[in-house]
Amino acid sequence: MSSEELFEFDKSFNKLIIGTDEAGRGPAAGGVFASAVCFEKVTPALIKDLEILNDSKKLSQKKRESIYDVIKNNTLNKIVCVEVEEIEKINILNASLKAMNSACSSIINNPNSYVLVDGNKLIKNFSYPQKFIIKGDSKSASIAAASILAKVSRDRYMQKLHEEFPMYNWAKNAGYLTKEHLDAIDKYGLTKYHRPSFLRKHFEKQLTLVDL
Repeated sequence: MSSEELFEFDKSFNKLIIGTDEAGRGPAAGGVFASAVCFEKVTPALIKDLEILNDSKKLSQKKRESIYDVIKNNTLNKIVCVEVEEIEKINILNASLKAMNSACSSIINNPNSYVLVDGNKLIKNFSYPQKFIIKGDSKSASIAAASILAKVSRDRYMQKLHEEFPMYNWAKNAGYLTKEHLDAIDKYGLTKYHRPSFLRKHFEKQLTLVDL
């Protein structure tokens, strides 16, 4: 979809749309990020500036970075991170929804607000009108923008963690369980930034191999 179509999708609700998306549900290291974005005023110039707007996963890192500040400077927005300790306590799905809840609640200031949530789950314990949109990051301008803010913010955060623990190469794998990352875990063990619950199967497999 073109950026014009993404903005038209939001406009069709005849509400003040807030889009929300997360980044970092899948990795085994680092926190999960969520962003909420509201385009309070959409102009032809802004649509042109965001002509490459799309699901963050469909854009290169360079392209995501190129429109990050455009989104930040032309929207009402909030980015929230729920860290590993909380993820381990309440599980990754609940942590993602908690981050979305916090991000959206921080910027809602209009009774006409309507939240579009990427995915197939509604935000829990949320008192504002909302609707989930499956593959919303490729349909809604607000969700697509939120996906970019969340993804770029998390990538920058993982770069900082990489500087602290370079042996895991998080700058490249962002905490996902690549072979390189798993090999480093076997060699160096876990850090405070790893999610132990995501690594149970790996360690069970290692134990099985040792038993054999």
